[in-house]
Amino acid sequence: MKLIQPFRGLRPPPTLAREVSAPPYDVLNRKEAKALAAGNPHSILHVTKAEINLPEEVETGDLRVYEAARQRLQHMVHTGVLLEESQPCLYLYRLEMNGRQQMGLVVAASIAAYQSGRIKKHEFTRPDKEEDRTRLAEALQAHTGPVFLIHRPDPTIASATREALAMSEPLYSFTSADGIGHAFWRISDPGMIARLVDAVETLNAVYIADGHHRSAAAARVCERRHASANPPPADAPVNRFLSVMFPSDQVRILDYNRVVRDLNGHTPETFLAAVGTLFRVTPAAAPVKPTSRHSFGMYLRQRGWYELELNPQIWPSRDAPPQERLDVSLLSHHLLEPLLGIRDPRRDARIDFVGGIRGMEGLAAHVETHAMAVGFSLYPPDLSDLMQVADADQVMPPKSTWFEPKLRDGLIIQTV
Repeated sequence: MKLIQPFRGLRPPPTLAREVSAPPYDVLNRKEAKALAAGNPHSILHVTKAEINLPEEVETGDLRVYEAARQRLQHMVHTGVLLEESQPCLYLYRLEMNGRQQMGLVVAASIAAYQSGRIKKHEFTRPDKEEDRTRLAEALQAHTGPVFLIHRPDPTIASATREALAMSEPLYSFTSADGIGHAFWRISDPGMIARLVDAVETLNAVYIADGHHRSAAAARVCERRHASANPPPADAPVNRFLSVMFPSDQVRILDYNRVVRDLNGHTPETFLAAVGTLFRVTPAAAPVKPTSRHSFGMYLRQRGWYELELNPQIWPSRDAPPQERLDVSLLSHHLLEPLLGIRDPRRDARIDFVGGIRGMEGLAAHVETHAMAVGFSLYPPDLSDLMQVADADQVMPPKSTWFEPKLRDGLIIQTV
């Protein structure tokens, strides 16, 4: 099977695209999703976060949530809020943030390629989140949100994309409430589709930037369907998952920062002294946003900001495994683990994560308002770091990357 295929998208008519679309399910908690969808019966959040329409005691994972999602999606189809394409298509999706644009190709990506490692991962998934998305996809028989893929820049793909763009008018073009511009084109010409499919097929690998739980859930759905009494044929839609592919030179990673609830028995004074054995610690009068590798910001509750620089004598060597050279790994190995006792960031309830889009002020505010003890700001990894880790079949520490702008859910759905 080819790496990508066209698909018969389920999508809103242009007049409803802004109303239907919403931020990804995993960047909103229940309260935020409920507020965002209030007064908007067309929002895809009624499907992707269906618990917002159920009593508070009904939690995510309850069978009633998936049934409510299934009923709402069916209602949106029956009332024309979502329409199915008459033929398989590819699409182009352009995002614009602060004058900066990135153009992605919307595809149905091969689950076989994901399983074989041609579509590469860089994160572990949490079993509970993976199972939640699996059960939702099985209830809906659809993938409602795309996986964010990246690939190394390729001139053949870039040329075909430019020509495809010139052949059609945008289906949607709007600015969401967060100021992000979204534009969407349909590619229906069979010759252009074949050209793009063949161009992508020459890539040795593509990489999951964001959407590890979605892709893992899609693979689970596919595996379960093939293990059933009536396994699907090789060309069935369930063998693919909804994705948007971007060239890596158009994408940027923001920092993904850490906050910890307590100082693991330390007083602020003994903690600062312990940190000072491996880092140069300098009090700062302003928030510290690191501008180079191996430097960190630290915000101590009610004390303010410090700049941390890792002792050069313990910098990783150039031949160290790529995941060990990441600043997020160095912070974990030299501070979070030995001083704060954070040995499993995936499961330890004492640590939380703050996306770089919230800024340094947002990091400090999170520490103060959530009664945390300390926060750390990091210099973000770059895309070459991500690809090197994935190429080595390794994983980055959890919550290492924050991509912005986010892809909207609901602009296109892939039925399976």
